[in-house]
Amino acid sequence: MLPTVEQGFSCIRVCQMLSNCYREILLFRFNDRTGTIYILAGNDLQVEIYRDGTWSFL
Repeated sequence: MLPTVEQGFSCIRVCQMLSNCYREILLFRFNDRTGTIYILAGNDLQVEIYRDGTWSFL
């Protein structure tokens, strides 16, 4: 399973928002079993990006 185009655009937006707030991205992972992207920024921010391009904080 590959990431969708919507996920790609959402990743760019989320990473840009994180960098604008001077947050370092420690982990960026695509889970091919569930099809979601997981981003860990700093010590406390966790973001999950779903296949339809929506995302949420965990």
